[in-house]
Amino acid sequence: MENLASKLTGILLPVVTPFDQQMKLDHQAMAQNLSLWKETGISGYVMVGSTGERVHLDESEYLQLIETARAATPSELAFIAGAGQQSTVGTINEVKKAAHAGADAVLVITPYFYRTAITQETLANYYRAVADAAEVPVLLYSMPPLTGMKLEPETIAGLSQHPNIIGVKDSSNDVAGFSKTVSLCPDDFAVLTGNGTVLLEALRAGGTGAILAVGCVVPELCVEILRAFRAGEVEHAESLQAKLAPLAEAVTTRFGIGGLKAALDLTGYRGGSVRAPLRAPDAASLKEIEGLLYEAQGSAPQRRQGAK
Repeated sequence: MENLASKLTGILLPVVTPFDQQMKLDHQAMAQNLSLWKETGISGYVMVGSTGERVHLDESEYLQLIETARAATPSELAFIAGAGQQSTVGTINEVKKAAHAGADAVLVITPYFYRTAITQETLANYYRAVADAAEVPVLLYSMPPLTGMKLEPETIAGLSQHPNIIGVKDSSNDVAGFSKTVSLCPDDFAVLTGNGTVLLEALRAGGTGAILAVGCVVPELCVEILRAFRAGEVEHAESLQAKLAPLAEAVTTRFGIGGLKAALDLTGYRGGSVRAPLRAPDAASLKEIEGLLYEAQGSAPQRRQGAK
């Protein structure tokens, strides 16, 4: 667990799931992306999470993707699987399967369907039960934009005392809440931002690292922001963050996973199709994404060596 903790101090990528034109899993594209990403300075991968369209995968596909990616991931990188069903027992079963398929840890999203019945105490009991049963370490996942459920700093702090809960991914843009979480949790508890628009602010607030969808498109830029911040190169970090934020907002909030996959295709990765009801961006949106990539990279998007 100590080795895994050190990997949570960098930039991790929540990997997309490439589908071919028949909407089937494209394992070759996944392996190619992983091969390119591992050379960019990132610290690890998060598979089959919200960015990986977990809700569009059946159980067989879920496990196949973990196994494919595990085989293509070197041991020096963290390998985390997304998990989380609406019931505690369903999540426990999924976590066990992810562990057996090769995950080093699991990122467990909050349940959300019966929202009016889910209190902070309910969430705390849920995560404790999952962590008690899990064979690998657990990271909490607070994703209010998708779930409508937020893990409050006090709830996270209480859960941070559990020996098998090692961190949290906060995908809100609530920097004040993020900062409070950092202040309430032990120093060895990983507090990671999942929002590229506030990467630098989260680092300033004491964040240990990040799990960023926009990092799939511009991993080197995200890694350089982290490096510059830690080196005290404030103006450089601020300049890079100003380039990252508009792209991050576009390929997550505005154009969603369809926009993210289009941006991957533009930069020489293989994004592939999205499963309905998600949609690919239209021509005007694609042109805007290309322009934002130009601004973020300082040049026109270029295909990477080894990309097809």
